[in-house]
Amino acid sequence: MGDLFGLEGHRVLVTGASSGLGRHFAHTLAMAGAAVALAARSADKLADAAAGIRGLGGKAIAVTLDVTDAASVREAVARTEAELGPITTLVNNAGVVVGKPLFEHDENDWDRVMDTNLKGAWFVAQEVARRMAAHGQGGSIINIASILGLRVVGGGLPEYSASKAGLIQLTKVLALELARYNIRVNAIAPGYIQTDLNREYLQSQAGQALIRRIPQRRAGEPGDLDGALLLLTSDASRYMTGAIIPVDGGHLSSTL
Repeated sequence: MGDLFGLEGHRVLVTGASSGLGRHFAHTLAMAGAAVALAARSADKLADAAAGIRGLGGKAIAVTLDVTDAASVREAVARTEAELGPITTLVNNAGVVVGKPLFEHDENDWDRVMDTNLKGAWFVAQEVARRMAAHGQGGSIINIASILGLRVVGGGLPEYSASKAGLIQLTKVLALELARYNIRVNAIAPGYIQTDLNREYLQSQAGQALIRRIPQRRAGEPGDLDGALLLLTSDASRYMTGAIIPVDGGHLSSTL
């Protein structure tokens, strides 16, 4: 069973990998044996993250990428394949959020979030899938969605929630379109996962009230996503496509 989840010989592109969950995903996959391309706009942070993985014996490269720019996507994917070989897994993780009261959001907020979270995911998935189909080896695309694409919790996140709902539907459409090429397309829908960006909020009175609505009575840690990530990257998920996997401590099952 160990080989079923093994990632030796896998070549993975992770977007939004300069910090937060993307950086964690890249580290997890590299430590499991995959060669990983860390992609994002911040060259300095990417270089530091890739160097950290190599220092632990993993194989990692840094690739500058703006997911909202189709030309940048093509160049980053081409560079990844030139250095690592054909991509076997894409982790579509790049995302942004704007949190404030509904009437304070403007068109720029909407465009920024939707362009990154949904259109950007589409750009990268399309380019990687095109190359996977051409190579004829199949592969896996993992979209990082959110439980906010499946239910509404609280307020202040209209663009983010809409973008993640769209990403979930895009996952299903791509799964149907790409199955003929042996390309699996699935999504992980995290609940509230502690990162540097939200740790202060989750420790606040409002954040603690939210956590009390989670059946497991805690926020998640990045490592709580590792099982779903390794499953969908490895051959253990070879008969899974179009699946949306919530990792949320039971939050979706809660009526609160």
